[in-house]
Amino acid sequence: MGFSYNKLWKLLIDKNMNKTDLQNTVGLSPSTIAKLGKNENVSMEVLGRICEYFKCDIFEIISYEVKNK
Repeated sequence: MGFSYNKLWKLLIDKNMNKTDLQNTVGLSPSTIAKLGKNENVSMEVLGRICEYFKCDIFEIISYEVKNK
């Protein structure tokens, strides 16, 4: 399956934020937000900025789901 950002979306709900708020506060492009929404790869720099903003560990915003063969 690959990487999942479901933890990030749950964190946004807990912080009463939406994707636009995340985009503006962390300084992400609309295309990066779209990639996150589709569980596509983004740079470690982007993930680092998100973690820095939320003062969290990377495992609090991302997970890896192994697909069954």
